[in-house]
Amino acid sequence: QVQLVESGGGLVQPGGSLRLSCENSGSSANIHVMGWHRQAPGKQRELVAEIISGGRTNYAPFVKGRVAISRDDAKNTVDLEVNNLKPGDTAVYYCYVAYRSGAAYWGQGTQVTVSS
Repeated sequence: QVQLVESGGGLVQPGGSLRLSCENSGSSANIHVMGWHRQAPGKQRELVAEIISGGRTNYAPFVKGRVAISRDDAKNTVDLEVNNLKPGDTAVYYCYVAYRSGAAYWGQGTQVTVSS
């Protein structure tokens, strides 16, 4: 059973930064994409950033320039660094992994609250 465990969420002041980390208990081989989505109250889950095998990255327009995603194959982790946080970034952030086989898994989510 693949488990994704997120960490690093919390309460941050506007303009602050944080780093989310996700550890994948499954295999690091044959991964097609790893990334992060988020879901704010009353809204649909949306892509924040993802990193595709080969190293190509995709970022949502609302975070471009403020976010960096990175993957460590040795540790089987994917991290998301978010800078210049805004109240609109408040959401539950979910890590996910999709394998080339088509299997996909989600973490339980970590709450990020941006407030003064």
